[in-house]
Amino acid sequence: MSLAEITTDVLPTVAASCRRLRVCHVSLTLKTGGLERLLADIARHHDEGCTPEFLALTEVGRFAEIIRDAGCTVHRLNPSGRFGQLKQMVQLFRRGQYDVVHTHNTYPHLYASIAARLAGVPVVVNTRHGQRAGHGWKSRTQFRWASHLVDRIIAVSDDAARLCVDADGVKPRKVIRIWNGIDIDDFQFTGPITTPVAISVARLSAEKDFPSLLQAMAIAVREVPDLKLKLVGDGPERPRLEQLTDELGLRAHVEFLGERKDVPELLSQAGFFVTASLTEGISLTLLEAMAVGLPVVATSVGGNSEIVDAPQTGRLVPPADPDKLAAAMVAMCHEKTQWPAMGQAGRRRVEEHFEVRRMVSDYEDLYRQLLKDVSRISKS
Repeated sequence: MSLAEITTDVLPTVAASCRRLRVCHVSLTLKTGGLERLLADIARHHDEGCTPEFLALTEVGRFAEIIRDAGCTVHRLNPSGRFGQLKQMVQLFRRGQYDVVHTHNTYPHLYASIAARLAGVPVVVNTRHGQRAGHGWKSRTQFRWASHLVDRIIAVSDDAARLCVDADGVKPRKVIRIWNGIDIDDFQFTGPITTPVAISVARLSAEKDFPSLLQAMAIAVREVPDLKLKLVGDGPERPRLEQLTDELGLRAHVEFLGERKDVPELLSQAGFFVTASLTEGISLTLLEAMAVGLPVVATSVGGNSEIVDAPQTGRLVPPADPDKLAAAMVAMCHEKTQWPAMGQAGRRRVEEHFEVRRMVSDYEDLYRQLLKDVSRISKS
């Protein structure tokens, strides 16, 4: 197999005499989504002693461009079936002489971990970014089997770490929790506006449970007639959600804004953030809302309860419960005088615990420690 079979955007590399820690991050795509945005932030904020490269197993898109603009190399496999792609990865990992292969989520976890071991990569780790809700037995079996091949499973929340051990059978000593983070500099603190405008930012997909949010809105506007909701994002559920909005008589209260690139500005034009998600890892949009200074109403799923310090920064409600979600939104509207303090507390919490530079530093510290462990074992 020739090297031309791998599509690679090669940028100048450092001289061999200036050898730095070489890491290859492997994801399914670099097209759109929270995971892809996180990888772009890793490219922007990596330590000078680390050279991260990025491999997409399928599609590339705008986040690949951001990674390239940050001076990092992007690789993309050519379509050739699973075994063909496995061979491409083995070849790429050998040529790249990586110290670490870092896979993200289940499919890359399985195939890239196999390829990394075949290529002799010293350290292999995987990040579990969410709860993997809705995944079937095949996916769970793949995740569990691939976990035997890696040195660590990185969970983005305590909840995800618990699921790794309890549901996936990973040994506790192999699991480490490193919270996700955002670039705080991208989100200027403005605080909430003083009118009852709620905002939700997410892909319009089933796991985000927007039907429950719309049903909650229909209940809440009976007590707060001037309550508005802005929905930012697009996805397969949009036609159904627009139809439900009409059926509930909410057209005067709900605005669909679609996919937007000015999310920080839109957040600054809201009074509070709301999400009805059924599953989460560490929600980046929730962190972004708190960074701008918005109080939040969120479902107590996944890592949400680790982000939201209730009642100081917002309220938590059970998932799939429109009545309790509505009650929390109404209560939030009646607490407008407390919004500024809640927003300031939320900003501080993101700065202290969920900043991307801290996350990247924790990753790199883990890489170096694992490499030391491998070196020590090989010498013994």
